[in-house]
Amino acid sequence: MKTVINTNNAPAPIGPYSQAIRAGNFLFASGQIAINPANGELVLDDIKTETKQVMENINAILTEAGIDFSHIVKTSIFLKDMQNFALVNEVYGTYFSDNFPARETVQVAALPKNVNVEITVTAFKP
Repeated sequence: MKTVINTNNAPAPIGPYSQAIRAGNFLFASGQIAINPANGELVLDDIKTETKQVMENINAILTEAGIDFSHIVKTSIFLKDMQNFALVNEVYGTYFSDNFPARETVQVAALPKNVNVEITVTAFKP
């Protein structure tokens, strides 16, 4: 059985997908970009601000699902430019205290709405 997770505190999907799906003890969150859910505008001031908005969107989805960053077991980070890796990593790291999730970070040719970073997560809660 799967359950759709949806919150107004994260951006509405821009296509035929859900913000997240709970399947058993797992939560699979769709990739998040830096859209401010309050006004629907992209937050592209700088890469750190953009990454913070992405992480806050993930936080909103986790909260709606009744979990937090400590439940994340896997993340995927997609960057338009690998030169931004250190700055993205700096912001990303502030959302975890220990027992960091598995992760890959890859550079891609393009991302939705021409953003610089997209992050997706998988979480587990026994």
